[in-house]
Amino acid sequence: MSHVMAMAVQKLFPKAQVTIGPWTESGFYYDFDSPDPFSEADLKAIKKEMIRIINKKLPLERIAVSRAEAEGRIQAQNEPYKLEILAGIQEPITLYTLGEEWWDLCAGPHVANTSELNAKAFELESVAGAYWRGDEKNAQLQRIYGTAWETAEQLAEHKRRKEEAKRRDHRRLGSDLDLFSIEDEAGAGLVFWHPRGARMRLLIEDFWRQTHFAAGYELLYTPHVADISLWKTSGHLDFYSESMFGPMQVDERQYQLKPMNCPFHVLTYASTLRSYRELPIRWAELGTVYRYERPGVMHGLMRVRGFTQDDAHVFCLPEQIGDEILRILDLTEQILSTFDFKSYEINLSTRPEKSIGEDAVWELATAGLIEALERKGWAYKIDEGGGAFYGPKIDLKIEDAIGRMWQCSTIQLDFNLPERFGLEYVAADGSRQPPIMIHRAIFGSLERFFGIMTENYAGDFPFWLAPEQIRLLPVTDEVAPYAEEVLEQLTAAGVRARIDHSGERLGKLIRNGEQMKIPVLAVIGAKEAESGEVSLRSRREGDLGSVAVADLLEAADLANRRRAAGLGLAPQPPLAPT
Repeated sequence: MSHVMAMAVQKLFPKAQVTIGPWTESGFYYDFDSPDPFSEADLKAIKKEMIRIINKKLPLERIAVSRAEAEGRIQAQNEPYKLEILAGIQEPITLYTLGEEWWDLCAGPHVANTSELNAKAFELESVAGAYWRGDEKNAQLQRIYGTAWETAEQLAEHKRRKEEAKRRDHRRLGSDLDLFSIEDEAGAGLVFWHPRGARMRLLIEDFWRQTHFAAGYELLYTPHVADISLWKTSGHLDFYSESMFGPMQVDERQYQLKPMNCPFHVLTYASTLRSYRELPIRWAELGTVYRYERPGVMHGLMRVRGFTQDDAHVFCLPEQIGDEILRILDLTEQILSTFDFKSYEINLSTRPEKSIGEDAVWELATAGLIEALERKGWAYKIDEGGGAFYGPKIDLKIEDAIGRMWQCSTIQLDFNLPERFGLEYVAADGSRQPPIMIHRAIFGSLERFFGIMTENYAGDFPFWLAPEQIRLLPVTDEVAPYAEEVLEQLTAAGVRARIDHSGERLGKLIRNGEQMKIPVLAVIGAKEAESGEVSLRSRREGDLGSVAVADLLEAADLANRRRAAGLGLAPQPPLAPT
């Protein structure tokens, strides 16, 4: 279908040059160098021409050619981008013709005939700018995105899911619900947490800390910068310098913003000689790191330049690997399921071609990961050669409410940093041995997880996590003093509540609360003020009627302690709103 689109574009816009046109997870795109920008009207014309091409039932034919013949064909068409592409292709060189009028370099395979394409099951979705080879120093191209399916029903479902994803977009919800912003004046990729978002972040962090203490971890706080020599020793300057900010000169020494927390935890371990009896040592940190991301790849909270990792490192004996990995898997499941992520995709990545360490250690480490996954009972896929150069790893993707998979947690074994920094422990026989180091992040980063979580809930956060749990709606000024009394009781009990003092009519007060996705609205009129009650309206449980304030306090406390979605006051709660 991407070839059909490129043929249609060059039919309508003869001066447009083609570059690359791959398929994607749910569609395809092609990049064009065209003197004039494509408009929405142009997309409609291109789609109409594509339908005409499909209906002509043109054959697609694969042809193997020599490099010289391919160069000749390209030069005859005056397509300089194709020459660059050709230079990177190893023989055999193949191209596909579309009828007798159009062709492009391609490995294939393809359908035999355009009649196999469904002219009623594709759409051209958008046009955007893109740099040649993804480098902003190169020419800017125009990228047309499309999607193609076997049936019109599948296309309709795809459109519905796209609209649902748009409704859940964390960037829009972050603005609508006043959670966070990214301010251009401060620079790209730096997050400003507003009071409502900061309250949620604090709740997440407090839960994370309590859970880690219960799991046998201790917390660290480490600096944001260090002498550049630390990053030379760790190897980051050799392997990661393109993603690091430049150094700063201080007192004739160069300091570097940290892109990782790992070397700081290593230095903490190395501050004293350890015994085998002390291992395993489990340290965790909510450590803010800074990485240079190219302007074109930053995206809301998902890809930023300053973010906080929920980092942890376990220093253990080789024979402790299996038990420690299982503990981490259990902790990962406990934390993610609290946020309603309960479906995972697991990959086990093994030794890559370029790596360090002895074969025996790699085999022991990989066996430890496999043992833990099998004891956990989680199905997994093997990613042959996909491990880090310093050790094998487990990667975990979480599935959200509309079926999208997000890379989240990672568990990595490392033989590199203990060796580079000369880490040791005193073994039972008195010898000095290097510990095994396990890197582990469950959220990945607080910012990215917050974005994923916001889209998963569509901003309709469960009661325990909502920045504003209960909004009091006084119907008249006369009941305002009673509303203040109720607010004091709620606040003293640790419930996040406020009064809407806008003076709007009740219908508008309720709509405002619903737009901000407040879990519980408490209407207060003369009747409620006289009886010492509030009239509750829950987003998840519907109309709960009049409830005594004491009962509301008890239900809110229980919901917070259980980290529940709702108050649990409804006898037969309906399904949560979509």
